[in-house]
Amino acid sequence: MSVRTTVKSIQNIMRQDTGVDGDAQRISQLCWMFFLKIIDDQDQEMEMMHADYTSPIPTRFQWRAWAADPEGITGEDLLTFINNDLFPALKGIQTTGQPGDRRRVVRDVFEDAYNYMKSGQLMRQVVNKINDIDFNDLTARQHFGDIYEQILNDLQSAGNAGEYCTPRAVTAFMVDRIDPKPGESLFDPACGTGGFLTCALRYMRQRYVKQPSDERKMQAALRAVEKKQLPHMLCVTNMLLHGIEDPGFVHHDNTLARPYIGWERKDRVDIVLTNPPFGGKEEDGIESNFPQHFRTKETADLFLALIVRLLKPGGRAAVVLPDGSLFGEGVKTRLKQHLMEECNLHTIVRLPNSVFKPHASIGTNLLFFEKGEPTRDIWFYEHLVPEGQKAYSMTKPIRLEYLP
Repeated sequence: MSVRTTVKSIQNIMRQDTGVDGDAQRISQLCWMFFLKIIDDQDQEMEMMHADYTSPIPTRFQWRAWAADPEGITGEDLLTFINNDLFPALKGIQTTGQPGDRRRVVRDVFEDAYNYMKSGQLMRQVVNKINDIDFNDLTARQHFGDIYEQILNDLQSAGNAGEYCTPRAVTAFMVDRIDPKPGESLFDPACGTGGFLTCALRYMRQRYVKQPSDERKMQAALRAVEKKQLPHMLCVTNMLLHGIEDPGFVHHDNTLARPYIGWERKDRVDIVLTNPPFGGKEEDGIESNFPQHFRTKETADLFLALIVRLLKPGGRAAVVLPDGSLFGEGVKTRLKQHLMEECNLHTIVRLPNSVFKPHASIGTNLLFFEKGEPTRDIWFYEHLVPEGQKAYSMTKPIRLEYLP
């Protein structure tokens, strides 16, 4: 059975369960189950390669212990085990605090996860379907990676304003222009489900990763933060699918909650690639983390101020920003002045309003800048919808070949 058919049949089983209400819950449910299966498949591979390897998950809660046998526990027994034993154990897992401790990844994923399913029989059917996917089989994993992106697209239609993913063509274009290399620290301060990270991984592996040391350097230099629980869990799973051994660098936090001056020299990075949430307003008190002249409740503007601070001298950034940030006044004027004094804002690419449809119809711009020298000349490009097409849509999205 193809991976796509398997995932479809899993979603159909979940639709019969009275506890799972709508796409967002179904995707959240799918995600923690996939996460446990992926971790277990990886564990089994690591155990064969390294005699001293221990799984981050206690033996009793490993996928193979309770899920792998198709005739295993089911019905009320399965539900009781998941709700009363599995979830409390993984939420409360003890970590060492050392870098590379995979237990922290498990705990962070389960911190706010929830089992929505009410039928143990349907749960057993789902578990048995998931058992059909071998995540150590590279072809199956790549197929699943593509389907996972489709699942993330499904989530967009279930999401609220500001929770849409950046179209893959846009992330690929931004990554291509920034040209990241293994070992350069790369940060997405509002990483969502990990679109920029996966794009950067794909880009570097195609061009620069020639030996295992390149891969290790690349993985060690990634940084990311996501504020919301579901995108965070999806991002961590996404990283595992893309061959990241320790996705612990994806923190579940609000980047803006840390005081502006708390970001020190040691926190500076070579590259920022991000599409910060816009149209949103930050909760009370967040703007007081910023200097008086940058204070605003507008999320995108606060992120812009922070990104300028976060770049090392010579560091480069590609950022998606709404028209409001470019053409507004007051704090926005001071921010633009700061950006252009501290950085060389060399290119702005204007996108059509329909790029983010149907989730938002808003004028957006891609800003490319380098820290360390003031701006002298800015190249403005306007990207137009291809001839014969009125606008971009779900069925006719923007494509990379439209952007060279």
